[in-house]
Amino acid sequence: MESAGHGHGHGHGHGHWSRLKHALKPHSHESAELVDDTLEASRSGMRALWLSCAGLLATAVAQLAVVGFTGSVALLGDTLHNFADALTAVPLAVAFLLARRQATRRFTHGLGRAEDLAGLVILMVMAGSAVLAAYEAIDRLLNPWPMTGAGWVALAGVVGFAGNELVARFRIRVGRRIGSAALVADGLHARTDGFASLAVVLAAGGALVGWTWADPVVGLLITVAIVLVLRDAAREVFGRLLDAVDPHLVDDAELALAETPGVLGVDVIRLRWIGHTLAAEAEVSVDPGRTLAEAHGIAHAAEQRMASALPRLTRALIHAHPARDVNVVAAGVKEA
Repeated sequence: MESAGHGHGHGHGHGHWSRLKHALKPHSHESAELVDDTLEASRSGMRALWLSCAGLLATAVAQLAVVGFTGSVALLGDTLHNFADALTAVPLAVAFLLARRQATRRFTHGLGRAEDLAGLVILMVMAGSAVLAAYEAIDRLLNPWPMTGAGWVALAGVVGFAGNELVARFRIRVGRRIGSAALVADGLHARTDGFASLAVVLAAGGALVGWTWADPVVGLLITVAIVLVLRDAAREVFGRLLDAVDPHLVDDAELALAETPGVLGVDVIRLRWIGHTLAAEAEVSVDPGRTLAEAHGIAHAAEQRMASALPRLTRALIHAHPARDVNVVAAGVKEA
């Protein structure tokens, strides 16, 4: 018996004939309410992208002007990161737009996983930023020249930190709320740039006391910071690509299924992210004496409980099969 993603809150009528028709009729869990929730999540992601993109571009342009007359390689690295972080809004925006498209016979799950591909693009941009920053810093170590306008460099670093931290908090908060690993990774990238901006202030301080090596050394430290955050972002993005989920989500889903009246055991449960929504498959055992309609009703109730426990769940396939262990069946009947 399978409950293939039912919508909630719809009536099924009463009596044996109504229950039988409900058992045999296909249902869609992607009701108007759930589709609206998914679209709203995409809209929230788009708003977060464009607002943060505008802020980062403004910050980067201001920093680039300072780079032009100071020659600071540390500030140049920070500026490159800000431009790169702003540009990552493009693949994410494309992914959010694709996620709105309805499922087809070719893409039966829709195109929600385009966000995972966008996450890969973000990782490549972060890696490219690290390589370019490292190259510029090493070149400055080998071919040193003094920094001018250290005070302006320090001010640009403070502005860069403030802008990046605001963007990072905004993207991470929205990304976690809508369940988008790519948007969270993008927020972490922005946070890296914020710390890089603080390092620029240190480089300016070193220049003021005559330490010509401070600027390129700080540039190398910025590179290390990017690599560390790149590692964390890669773990998140590749985890999604490999269908990783937080174990507590599995625990919550299993508990919701086990507490459903009529469910004698939870045999299999699988969860996966499709973009920023969850899909589930589960097998539960019921009393073999149950009728088809009763088993279907149990599966449907189990699905409703699981949807309540997992707010981002938009589709579920629950298979109810007869319990094979006579002792388990007897215990379940006794409890009932």
